[in-house]
Amino acid sequence: MQSRMQNPAAVLPDAMQSIQGLFKAVHSGGVDGKILELVHLRASQINGCSACVDGGTKTARKSGVSDEQLATVVAWREAPYFSDEERAALALAEAATRLADRSDPVSDEVWDAAASYFDEKQLAAIILMIGVTNLFNRLNATTRQIAGAWG
Repeated sequence: MQSRMQNPAAVLPDAMQSIQGLFKAVHSGGVDGKILELVHLRASQINGCSACVDGGTKTARKSGVSDEQLATVVAWREAPYFSDEERAALALAEAATRLADRSDPVSDEVWDAAASYFDEKQLAAIILMIGVTNLFNRLNATTRQIAGAWG
């Protein structure tokens, strides 16, 4: 596989700077880095973004995500390796990533579960992480970015 072009965020430096600003805000929201990385990884798996799954796996490992969690995040509902808090964040990530799959994409049940573990600032950070991840997934998939090519 060959990429069609550089990632658009790399082509337009102001775009990358803005995205990095969003990441900085996300990481100031008081959410455990492991949870943010699990959210990123799961959204990237859903969207089939190999570059983000590859990079996300490496970043998640550095953030303390266990090998068992990395291997089973795709099946987190059935795997015993996730806390209730992590499960709530993963359910929110799936719902917010799969918006077109149902008429009420983020149900009250999913929202209420997440809101029972995270305050408003933390929810904002998680939602922004989901959004930025989906942005990068779309940029990378459209331009066929290669897993591992970003270092």
